[in-house]
Amino acid sequence: MAATPDNSALTALIALTERTLARHTRMVVIGISGAQGSGKSTLAEALRRHFSQQGITTAALSLDDLYHTRAHRAELAASVHPLLMTRGVPGTHDVSLGLSTLAALARGEPALVPRFDKARDDRNAPAEQDRAPAETRLLVFEGWCLGARPQAEQALAQPTNRLEAAEDIGGLWRRHVNAALSQDYPALWNTIDAMAMLRAPGFETVADWRKEQEWALRDRVGDGPGVMDDAALDRFVAHYERITRHLLTDLPDRADLVIELDRARIPTRISAR
Repeated sequence: MAATPDNSALTALIALTERTLARHTRMVVIGISGAQGSGKSTLAEALRRHFSQQGITTAALSLDDLYHTRAHRAELAASVHPLLMTRGVPGTHDVSLGLSTLAALARGEPALVPRFDKARDDRNAPAEQDRAPAETRLLVFEGWCLGARPQAEQALAQPTNRLEAAEDIGGLWRRHVNAALSQDYPALWNTIDAMAMLRAPGFETVADWRKEQEWALRDRVGDGPGVMDDAALDRFVAHYERITRHLLTDLPDRADLVIELDRARIPTRISAR
């Protein structure tokens, strides 16, 4: 999606949110799951803005903002597997931070909302974070792997791509990621009251979208520890491939709203449960 979200997608998401708000008197969490570059952040911001303008106290949280700090990922890389230095996959997020932030908002308290600076590849200091207001009624929660479930053990046996074949020969990294999805992330996913999915046509399209994001970041901030050239970006995207492919087939039957996208990020079909 471009800077302005598609009207049909936003309208469908507003309708889903209104139905969900009508069912609960407590804070409602709307999840938006979509592969890198699918436009979920743009759609999430449009949804937040819409309901804020309606007088509903609304906050936003991105799964990307829950990444572990660079120092913590270095510890994981040294103690578990070197591939955990790269942010992105389950196991590189601070799930407990996400849960404590959501719990504070659910209690009606104001709360610091973590923010991650991708150009620095590190979490912002508390002074640079946002503050969600007290009595938040709606939280818009978006992320590339929201709702992801672990794969069956036999699915982990064969590498998905050259990265796994060359750098995860014994499968330790992908099994660690899978275990995190099994043990840690369900508690975070269970806070979501309704899930919308932006469904890409396939992983190859996702890889192209992710490159567009990186080029835009490079144009905006220049070089930095978190800004990648094309070779580094190809390797980076490979970290996401296994779970992205799994999500594209596993999540649609469970999502409350599925927005099918073409390569230009234009919705071709919208279906709601």
